[in-house]
Amino acid sequence: MKKYVFFRVLRSIVSIFLVTTATFIIIYSLVPRRDVFKEDPNVNKLQSSPDKLTEYENNAFEKMNYLDYLNTRDLMTKVEKANPKATITTAHTEANRKAFAAWTSKHGYELKKFKQSKDYYAVRELPLWERLSRFYGGLIKVDNPWAIHDKKNPNLKRYLKIEHDETVGWALVGSGTKYRYQIYFNGSFPYIHQNIIKFNLGTSYPTYANLPVSSVIGGGQGEAKSVTFTGEDGKTVNNSDDVYTRQYQTPSKQDSSKKAIYQDDYTDTDQSYQDPSMIGTSVRAGLVGILIQYLLAIPFGIFMARYKNRLFDRIGTGVITLFIAVPSLAFIYVFRFIGQAVFQLPDSFPTNGASAISSWVMPSVILGLLMVSGLALWFRRFMIDQQSSDYVKFAKAKGLNENEIYTKHIFKNASIPIVNGIPGSIIATIGGATMTEEIFAMPGMGKMLPDSITAHNNSVVIGLVFIFTTIAVLSVLLGDLLMAAVDPRIKLSASGDD
Repeated sequence: MKKYVFFRVLRSIVSIFLVTTATFIIIYSLVPRRDVFKEDPNVNKLQSSPDKLTEYENNAFEKMNYLDYLNTRDLMTKVEKANPKATITTAHTEANRKAFAAWTSKHGYELKKFKQSKDYYAVRELPLWERLSRFYGGLIKVDNPWAIHDKKNPNLKRYLKIEHDETVGWALVGSGTKYRYQIYFNGSFPYIHQNIIKFNLGTSYPTYANLPVSSVIGGGQGEAKSVTFTGEDGKTVNNSDDVYTRQYQTPSKQDSSKKAIYQDDYTDTDQSYQDPSMIGTSVRAGLVGILIQYLLAIPFGIFMARYKNRLFDRIGTGVITLFIAVPSLAFIYVFRFIGQAVFQLPDSFPTNGASAISSWVMPSVILGLLMVSGLALWFRRFMIDQQSSDYVKFAKAKGLNENEIYTKHIFKNASIPIVNGIPGSIIATIGGATMTEEIFAMPGMGKMLPDSITAHNNSVVIGLVFIFTTIAVLSVLLGDLLMAAVDPRIKLSASGDD
């Protein structure tokens, strides 16, 4: 069992790597680079300033790992460092040109000139393998007491210790780390949180420009939320700081008011927001949708099997056939109309916002209903197959009534395919969420993928593919482990012989 889990996790990691790499290669080799700026309004504004436009485009391409870019000042710094005795200026002299050309040729850069100023700059096109190595090399960031190296703060203490912090309560607190609170507890799911391991999925552009992709997907949304807490000085503070995200900030950049509140060098914080993150929105709606799917489909399938070829079964089969035949898009719009007209539920998520339960009802219910028909029909067929099994005949011969046979025998065996179908339900929920989030204007992760593809936001597309693939692969692994847990006859082995 342990050996199987080890190799299955290893194969899962390889699968995630292959899918993400394939997406990366397709985007960076087949999608024209010029398309990146199609939806960027800043490009049109800078058309009258060619030098600023060149600077803007090269900075954007550098953030997206297309190239390395050195503006005039950075190029001069590099050349002066390589030639300490030389005097390098911005003047358009032959000596400067030769010095720039020699350095760029040696280091694989191409020397270029701005159109207006005629100043020099340099670019180096990154080969695909280097872009990939940078992506995976910086993918996982592990915080530690030696993460911060600040020459302006040589006496910075370095430690990890468990203490009762006045601001957040009991926590694993660090110094010399990027984040103050390494492990902490609060009332938000999953209640235990950490800042030790972070995923770096790149920088978003052109939408959500210059924000880390992980912050775009995992950061809060909506209006800032005011939070009241007690600072290190014992005073009550009311602001929108997310104190759990306190990060190190060099002394020269620290805000004096925050320094007075926190009494240390960890004064840089994210804001607290009223609404959950994109991934949080999708997960909430998705989990409720899966729960609705199973709560409706399993009893429905059981009753159809018990009353095979009777009125209930015939009506149920007709309803299921209708649900399967109706396109998902039409299904969503019909139920959205019914929910709004009959139950006065909002037909758009922003109407009442994430804080209102009514906003979540229709998207979650529709996600569940979209998958009920297939699961109920499949479960009915399985139950009917089990009715003619030898163990059922033996149970009847022992004198067990129909209810006992269904609850103690048939349904027990039926739990195996139920568990086996969980991974498919999770994956289907991700796919279905794209449509429901688009129609209900939910600020979730599913809607973000097509939006990012349209906007040519390559970093976010790759980040979302990485997350979706991870969820899909790990959900399949979870299905295998649950099957082994509910049925002791299933023996998981690394060889696959059992």
